[in-house]
Amino acid sequence: MELSNNISSYIETVFGKEYLDKYKLFFKSKYPLTLRFSVTSSEEKLIISNLKNYGIELEPFQLIPNAYFVLQGEDIVGKTLEHSIGKYYIQSLSSMIPPLVLSPNSNDVVMDLCAAPGSKSTQLAKLMNHQGTLYSNEPNLNRVKALVHNLDKMNSVNMGVIKQRGEILSKYFEEYFDKILVDAPCSALGVIQKKNEIIKWWESERVDRISELQLKLLISAIKMAKTGGEIVYSTCTLTVEENEFVINKVLEKYPVELVPFKIELPFKPGFTEFEGYKFHKSLSLTKRILPWEIKSEGFFISKLKKTDKTEPTKKVLLPKNKKKILSGNNKNIKEYLNNIHNHFGIPVEILNNYKYILLGNNINFISGNWEEYNPDFFERIGTKFGLIDKNNYGRLHSHAAQILGKHATKNIFMLNNDNELRQYFSGGIIKRTSEEKGQKIVKYKNMFLGTGVALKETFKSQFPSSKRSADIITNFS
Repeated sequence: MELSNNISSYIETVFGKEYLDKYKLFFKSKYPLTLRFSVTSSEEKLIISNLKNYGIELEPFQLIPNAYFVLQGEDIVGKTLEHSIGKYYIQSLSSMIPPLVLSPNSNDVVMDLCAAPGSKSTQLAKLMNHQGTLYSNEPNLNRVKALVHNLDKMNSVNMGVIKQRGEILSKYFEEYFDKILVDAPCSALGVIQKKNEIIKWWESERVDRISELQLKLLISAIKMAKTGGEIVYSTCTLTVEENEFVINKVLEKYPVELVPFKIELPFKPGFTEFEGYKFHKSLSLTKRILPWEIKSEGFFISKLKKTDKTEPTKKVLLPKNKKKILSGNNKNIKEYLNNIHNHFGIPVEILNNYKYILLGNNINFISGNWEEYNPDFFERIGTKFGLIDKNNYGRLHSHAAQILGKHATKNIFMLNNDNELRQYFSGGIIKRTSEEKGQKIVKYKNMFLGTGVALKETFKSQFPSSKRSADIITNFS
């Protein structure tokens, strides 16, 4: 497939012939696969060593923490045991930069305005040490499902998922967030190497329509940010209309200013003048990352600070909430937490570090310092903790076992071989006699995988059906 005249003409007009030649080479080159680890540095080293036994070779990208090029094993890196339980996330290098520029901590109240499928949201959650408050928004239901799937996979226990149009969220949140990421939908000229279908629809008229939505999203973010709060606006496209023009418009009308940020990567500063139009001189603080210079995707990144209050927006009244967020000491949840404590030996003080949401017989949990908002506004709060069985007894969910397993002191079931691991991940039955019946936390080497139930002569997997696979690649060396 060749570049369309629409794209070639735009690139040459805006950036010049030399840039177009490099862009064409970039388009025809092989897409470089990269990943981001989400574990401690010591565990990262162990996993890298184990991946070598699969035939997967990695090369660190020194300028971004926890980032690696996949040199060999690209066809299997998404099928490993470690990938299936969220030890790493396959993500482009450029995509990792906006969360690093936003740099949230566990005391911040954070919004990811355009969150699906979750690469940046799960990275933000990790940067916050899975503490504090992260709201992740996505208006499309199918993409919400992908976002929730990755939330669970990466054990993002400080994330609440919202399904709403980002441009109207300021009607619900006013001067509310410390930090907001607006990684806006765009015309995607920076990722054309990976998504060739862009060629079929790309045209300047469509860029103009997209930029209108981008501006609305950014204005909404400005209204939602606290005075002094920070907003990172980014796109994976290279056009001036979707980047400098959008930023310049908000600088003219809203109490925000561009602030400098440091990235140890090659970049070009944003335009301060374009075709005779003069932008605010501070546009030089924005950064355009050229894909061929870092072997990744093209990105535009800017950081704004809100300097004063914005005019109040007409608020939308929410219905009285039916869901309740409960502390571990609440009488409606305490009994079930005691069941988990007594059965697995997980200390009560560890369980009390979280908040809980009762949804019928299901229980979710979220970080203990998560800032509460109307629970009914969310599609999902936190991840799955457990359920209440027919005997009114609390049982642990596999997601919670992955997070809390390291604190358990009893009822742990160790997998012995490759066949048992495959049976477990496919939701099957392992033929093995167990002295003590009942629910167990399943462990392989130093990894907690989920839960299962020991019967008289068998062990039944409780690994979540949405993650099951008979094709999991393992290494029992």
